[in-house]
Amino acid sequence: MATTIDPKFISSSLIRWYGQHKRALPWRDTRNPYYIWLSEIILQQTRVAQGLPYYLKFVETYPTVQELAAAPEDDVLRLWQGLGYYSRARNMHHTSRQVVQEHNSIFPDSYAQLLRLRGVGSYTAAAIASFAFQEKVAVLDGNVFRVLARIFGVADDIAVPASRKTFQAIADSLIPADAPDTFNQAIMEFGAIQCTPLMPDCLFCPLQQVCFAFNHGMVQELPVKKKAKAAQPRFFHYFVFRHQGQYYMRKRLAGDIWQGLYDFYLFESTDKATQPAELAKELQNSGLEVQEEQIQLPRKDYKHVLSHQKITARFYLIELESRLREEITQETRLAAFTTAEIEALPKPVLISSYLKDAGILVNL
Repeated sequence: MATTIDPKFISSSLIRWYGQHKRALPWRDTRNPYYIWLSEIILQQTRVAQGLPYYLKFVETYPTVQELAAAPEDDVLRLWQGLGYYSRARNMHHTSRQVVQEHNSIFPDSYAQLLRLRGVGSYTAAAIASFAFQEKVAVLDGNVFRVLARIFGVADDIAVPASRKTFQAIADSLIPADAPDTFNQAIMEFGAIQCTPLMPDCLFCPLQQVCFAFNHGMVQELPVKKKAKAAQPRFFHYFVFRHQGQYYMRKRLAGDIWQGLYDFYLFESTDKATQPAELAKELQNSGLEVQEEQIQLPRKDYKHVLSHQKITARFYLIELESRLREEITQETRLAAFTTAEIEALPKPVLISSYLKDAGILVNL
């Protein structure tokens, strides 16, 4: 690990680089902690290009924390649809109510107090505290880990929580008291567009002369991060019950993926090769009067990859001669919706893809 680098050289070089190369992003033109918080929650595990339209939609739909807090959760999840990691949206909605009810609609103005908000971890609290209130607290995200690991030659595994202390100490030593917000923005932006994961622009890097990784041929080796576990395969069989133009859907409960979103009646099997006879038997055991001949194997499988799961889904359209009995709907939590109502429901991307392909919804 390199130890003889002047901290002022690092911080001044990054801030100078930032002034020349920063992207014009709307949350950089405000000190409003609500807008900054929105942007940080949206950009967690989301690229800027994907997150920017969502940020603009949320600011337009809910311009104040009070309006977000007053919104129904389904509306918030529907606006979030497509971003994934929906717990972020649920936590964001809960936190907006926390700010309104416990803080008189005013965001806490310090790192320590911000940490007490639901869904606000050390990175998000540091970002809000420095960007909105100019508190001298360094941020640590994936981009910052990468920049620091390469410059200082830190070989600690960034996926191990204990490594955070090492990187936090380095970041804290670099952040200038008179420009904590600009420095934090600078080092994150530097990692996003200059010191990138696979093809960093080392030739025109202002820190090339002091970069441990560049000078020791270790750019591709740093940062060190253990391999993620292989994604668990899951096989979903969705039954799309239709009666007189209405479709039966249900809201997913806690304890699994997509909590609070709507999908169809689901049978999960150990492999995708489950045959119609077995599927019909499963439905009949649940009180659904579906015969084997009503279940036609679909021509297309839908695949959706989450952080630790790889889902393969099949959809079976079942035409019902009559509405589902009340005892069935109570047991299965299914409810009939028109296409207009389905459009307004928050849904996983997998479900939206099927609805579009099947011609059920055309405005997705």
